[in-house]
Amino acid sequence: MFFKHTNGSTRHVDPSQLEDLAHLKITDAKPGDTLSISGAGDEFADLDFTIDRRAMVEFAEKRWVELSGLYRDHRVVLEVHNDDEVQVFGSFDGKHLTLDQIGLSEQDMADLDSRQNPADNFEFDGKVWLYRWSREIGIFGDDQMQGAGCYAWRFQEENGDRYLTVRKSEGQPFEGVVSQKVDPGDITVYRG
Repeated sequence: MFFKHTNGSTRHVDPSQLEDLAHLKITDAKPGDTLSISGAGDEFADLDFTIDRRAMVEFAEKRWVELSGLYRDHRVVLEVHNDDEVQVFGSFDGKHLTLDQIGLSEQDMADLDSRQNPADNFEFDGKVWLYRWSREIGIFGDDQMQGAGCYAWRFQEENGDRYLTVRKSEGQPFEGVVSQKVDPGDITVYRG
């Protein structure tokens, strides 16, 4: 394929190097892109938002990307894991929970962390939540060499697809967010 430049010369462009904008995946998404998630909005409407923040999160050998933007009057966050298969977890309601709302104390969090026992669990929101992991994580904004650290705990709803992540940054209160597993095929990416 050849393209004519304004000076009259031509240049060969390899078609395999062109981005297929009609088939973008969530792993291709970047700030400025608009995402549409089928059935995730109010009353099962599509949830559409433009990405205004992108961060890389890492701990030990694990890494994932967090994409976020505003939907109506609250922040939506997608956690995108691209390991052996793509997994996406979405927090759509913009709610941030305190430890009191979750029903745990700082001592409970310290005990869960020291035991690192996947059999540990507690009740919240009428469901049993299973401990999955806890450790320090690093969060790096796009193109930032310097990141911010915080401590995080991850729980999974027993027999469910919801996850509770609690984070604690130095000098800040504990903050919990409930997310749910999202089928990557239900997400359409529109290049911004």
